[in-house]
Amino acid sequence: MKRSGPLLTLLGGLLLALFMLSLNATTGTRATSSSTRNDPPPASASASPSRSPSPTKTSPSPSPTPASPADADYAGRTDDDSAAIAVTLRDGKAVAYFCDGRDKESWLKGEVEDDGGMKLTGRDGAELNGTLKGRSVRGTVDIGGREYGFTAPETVKPSGLYRATANVRGAEVDGGWIVLPDGRQVGILKRDGKPTTAPEIDPETGAVTVDGQRLTARPVTP
Repeated sequence: MKRSGPLLTLLGGLLLALFMLSLNATTGTRATSSSTRNDPPPASASASPSRSPSPTKTSPSPSPTPASPADADYAGRTDDDSAAIAVTLRDGKAVAYFCDGRDKESWLKGEVEDDGGMKLTGRDGAELNGTLKGRSVRGTVDIGGREYGFTAPETVKPSGLYRATANVRGAEVDGGWIVLPDGRQVGILKRDGKPTTAPEIDPETGAVTVDGQRLTARPVTP
């Protein structure tokens, strides 16, 4: 009985040691599993960066449509002060009268562009090229092989352009008048095509007397 005591003690110690080793092994496995769950996610699993919103395409604003030139009357002098020019605009059309008050005149007609540009034509190749800018028409008139520059500011009645046609004492009478903003009048009266200086009209009524006969000169429109 005295010999079995130490053996039993040794065997007990051995069993205890095996138990502890087994316990440590089990604890180590669990720690490893726990560590795996806490690892950060791989880079490939990270959320994709959000895409920037595509810029919104906006249609360009349509260019404003130029407004047609307003109806108005213009009257002025040539740059050399040798003649007068009157231009009347109505509904995109224009009529102009060039007159030197002695023997040279021309009636011209044509369209007016939305930007104020105009090219008016008359008899014998007469041509007016002008541009309405602000409150004036500026341009040139080609007549009789000569070019005249001119500026015609906007004017109001009784200034403007007038014309009278009639048969007076058997003659065909055709008169044109430009009443300038300062009240001066420039005109030519033709009797059967022969030009002379026109008598003055009453700008308030257009009344004029030709060879003893009373006529009425009326505003000219295209």
